[in-house]
Amino acid sequence: MTHAPTAHESIPLARPYLDEREEELVLEVLRSGRLSLGPTIERFEELVADRTGARYAAAVSSGTAGLHMLCRVAEVGPGDEVITSTYSFAASANCFIFEGGTPVFADVDARTLNMDPAAVEAAITERTKAIVAVDIFGYPCELDELRAIAERHGLALIEDSAQALGAEYRGVPVGGHGVSAIFGFYPNKQIATGEGGVVVTHDEETWRLLVSMRNQGRSYDGGGGWFHHVRVGFNYRWTDLQAAVGVAQLEKLDRLLELRAAAARRYSDLLRDVAGVETLVADDEDHKRSWFVYVVELAPEVDRARVMGELRERGVATAEYIPCIHLQPYMRERYGFREGQFPVAEDASRRTLALPFFPQIETRDQERVVDVLRAALR
Repeated sequence: MTHAPTAHESIPLARPYLDEREEELVLEVLRSGRLSLGPTIERFEELVADRTGARYAAAVSSGTAGLHMLCRVAEVGPGDEVITSTYSFAASANCFIFEGGTPVFADVDARTLNMDPAAVEAAITERTKAIVAVDIFGYPCELDELRAIAERHGLALIEDSAQALGAEYRGVPVGGHGVSAIFGFYPNKQIATGEGGVVVTHDEETWRLLVSMRNQGRSYDGGGGWFHHVRVGFNYRWTDLQAAVGVAQLEKLDRLLELRAAAARRYSDLLRDVAGVETLVADDEDHKRSWFVYVVELAPEVDRARVMGELRERGVATAEYIPCIHLQPYMRERYGFREGQFPVAEDASRRTLALPFFPQIETRDQERVVDVLRAALR
């Protein structure tokens, strides 16, 4: 397991939690000779399905790949509009742009930073095909309201839960509510496999399509072999080496989530008396966050760039979390988006930043982070 930084080292923004179990399972795969399309992937998929309560799981090369294929399943195409949150990672929109869909953004709730269902419904037109909901920073979106809107208007609903493995909505794990969802496994996520993702679904036909599309559109039904392609597909396959890391991570997921939650509580306690800083919304009976990153919102009068510069100068990593998608250069150039269209999201985006956060972060390092932040705010 990697060591925590000393007082003289910089504190990274994120760090995966790995130990001998990952090494053991990776070596097993190497010695087996089954590096791809093997039993370790199937084992990983079974564990994810059991954990989330979904009937089916399909491991893929990234969460983005999973979102893309769900948009293909939803038959998004040129001329179709898809509504998503602008306060998210670019993949939440790229996934349907790949298919020729047009991005339509909805503003967020200032408290949760997830899409405001009223804003979603107001954005629907006769061209709307689907909604991509986002569980930002591991906090569950208002899924029941969004599902009701989708059903009322005959729209597909996809849940981008890339940041939310282990979260719960109304007492049920995210991914277990019947809406097809994806999770991601980049090294800063709740479980880290380097790269990778998984789609969970309760629909057998969707699962069959995903398994085929991730593997170049192959189908083994009816005796079809390796060169039997029944549809256009992608190389979105994952490897058994990555799945081995994933299995080891899932075996200790409860511990990882506990460590993340404990680190979040320590930050919240340490920041309680720091003027000019607001922490993320707390859990309630309907929403249980799975801690992905630790983000704070600075007061409007605070110069975020200056604060971040001082943090970095003193060895504390930080990042803007998270820029609005609609203000990314390609979005401005291609679709004509501009400032002022989504004021709540834009305000949050100007004022939020991430602090160092990972399962094994030590209390002394969190104290140092907060001390440096407090000094930078003076």
